[in-house]
Amino acid sequence: MTAPMRLAPVIQPYAWGSPTAFPELFGTPATGEPQAEMWMGAHPAAPSTVGGVPLTELIARDPLGMAGASGPGLPYLLKVLAVAGPLSLQVHPTAEQARAGFAREEAAGVPIGDPARTYRDPFPKPEMVCALTPFHGFCGFRAPDEAADLLESLDIPETGRWVETLRARPAGEALREVFQDMLGDASKDAREAVEHALTGAPSGPAGRLAVYAELARAYPGDPGVAAALLLNHVRLQPGEAIFLGAGVPHAYLGGVGVEIMANSDNVLRCGLTGKHRDVPELMRIVDFTPAPPHRVRPSADDGRHGYHPPATQFVLVRHDLAEGAAHTVPGGVPQILLCTSGHAVVGGLTLGPGESAFVPANAPELTLTGEGTVFRALPGG
Repeated sequence: MTAPMRLAPVIQPYAWGSPTAFPELFGTPATGEPQAEMWMGAHPAAPSTVGGVPLTELIARDPLGMAGASGPGLPYLLKVLAVAGPLSLQVHPTAEQARAGFAREEAAGVPIGDPARTYRDPFPKPEMVCALTPFHGFCGFRAPDEAADLLESLDIPETGRWVETLRARPAGEALREVFQDMLGDASKDAREAVEHALTGAPSGPAGRLAVYAELARAYPGDPGVAAALLLNHVRLQPGEAIFLGAGVPHAYLGGVGVEIMANSDNVLRCGLTGKHRDVPELMRIVDFTPAPPHRVRPSADDGRHGYHPPATQFVLVRHDLAEGAAHTVPGGVPQILLCTSGHAVVGGLTLGPGESAFVPANAPELTLTGEGTVFRALPGG
């Protein structure tokens, strides 16, 4: 097969998803239930299908023709996120940590499907999200002095020891000590005081504390509420993107965005969730270096915007298509095209909003035309 193939994505109904975002943006059927993620790719847990056949099966039949040198499977997974409530506070491992953790749990006989399993595959999971609507979340540790200022603004004595540590100790050491203390059972009373301070005012606190008050209301009693005060709060406008490497703590809070990641399911959680938490293992792999969020500035060339993060598994290209213009889709690599607005035509296949296609590695160079926006996922260099 050398022609583009229409994909049927998989919709994940996670509780934090929006019941209206996909129907409003893409015209897809509303179910009355949350629709959190739209998966396009060949992830074993939820592969897209082509005419009812899983993409994983089609690639297995012809690994070289379908996936090329990137095989035997696709190195990336493309998603659309519709975030109506906070996701879990989480990190992803490095390649070495993933291999070791996976081997350890395999040797211990923990089933892959066990909810208490931490490493579901031996691969890292770097990821990048590009906003389709205004989008925001937590990403990486803020400078210790900034975190201390934020804690002091709560004006409660229970945060005093955290503030003192953040101001007196070296940055990484201070953030590690305070983060671990915030997640521990011994800090339950301090966390309750933080929650009360955040949610006590009838209309909620204003300014920079407002997002944390919303978090406290969404997850009462969760240690992730206090821990989030140590993290950068980042806002994205449509077209803006951030990259999250291994060890960077993060939690998305709201908005719709296109996400591309390595084809992995390794997530370590410590808060803002009812799912399995592995705090000791998470503490082992978290990067406590304070840094601003890693924004990915796209290159621009006549309606093409290339997002090139520091990851070998993926690149994302945004095509803003105008009437009469033609964009090239190179051959030789496995690609997924997703139309997010308007319409697009590639290899004789027409895509509307929310529709996607897989272009196998053995496809020739193709022409992309139409009026609208298309995101193209491909392996990184």
